[in-house]
Amino acid sequence: MNGILPLWKPRGMTSHDCVFKVRKILRTKKVGHTGTLDPEVTGVLPLCIGRGTKIAEYIMNGGKAYEGEVTIGRATTTEDAWGETVSEKKVSEPFSREKVLETLNMFQGEITQTPPMFSAVKVNGKRLYEYAREGKVIDRPSRKVIIHHIELLDDREVFEGESISFRFRVSCSKGTYIRTLAVEIGEKLGYPAHMSQLCRVRSAAFEEKDCVTFEELEELAGSGEAEKTLFPIETGISHLPKWNLSDTLAMKVKNGAVLEMPNDWPDDQVAMNHDGRTLAIYQAHPEKKGIIKPVKVLFND
Repeated sequence: MNGILPLWKPRGMTSHDCVFKVRKILRTKKVGHTGTLDPEVTGVLPLCIGRGTKIAEYIMNGGKAYEGEVTIGRATTTEDAWGETVSEKKVSEPFSREKVLETLNMFQGEITQTPPMFSAVKVNGKRLYEYAREGKVIDRPSRKVIIHHIELLDDREVFEGESISFRFRVSCSKGTYIRTLAVEIGEKLGYPAHMSQLCRVRSAAFEEKDCVTFEELEELAGSGEAEKTLFPIETGISHLPKWNLSDTLAMKVKNGAVLEMPNDWPDDQVAMNHDGRTLAIYQAHPEKKGIIKPVKVLFND
């Protein structure tokens, strides 16, 4: 089995739990995920099966979209609803819709984030959450991420109460922490805050409508139809420019040959296609001008 399985991840499971369970259902060892989702987060988790594992990084880099909820008035150790409270402040003033929209719009574009202590980022060879579980807070490197679009999913004109929650949708680059974004939204409004709910609704080209649940996968596997759930590898790299090959060039590409660069070669990595199948991914040679070389060979049979 080779391809991409878009799984609808349930609450309460880690991404590694999902990989382990799919291996058992499909009876195959070669299964990999495309970026972790926290246990309490639901949503789109593309899993790479067989040769599909070769393009996991391209799905991870393909952009994400989330629908979440921020709650103003309480901050936690984990920046979500399941951590211990570290700060509380009753909301003493109502927020107008204009104020909330103005605050959200401050985050559109390139922003700098510092990963939360409860995250899988490695510092000095150790996961941040391992330090956090030991009660340690350490310096961690900030990173630049991109918020392509952010919108308010709430039609209220006035937001009021001692604790205020509202939903939002965000499209963003790889590496964006929505928990941290929720905290930062609260800071801009002058209050502690946390992310009280989160669902990933898109990962690269895959959306909720493409996904299967564990129940559906088990049923199909039981009737020998599990392969119906798989998308071709090409779907996972659909955002790359494409180059169609002749039969002669296709044979060279399958063997990982270095080739002369075509005149109109795009300034990007390119999916090399033949008969509707991507054989390899090529890019400009970093040292030899006018030459292209393979980044990954996907099919060489």
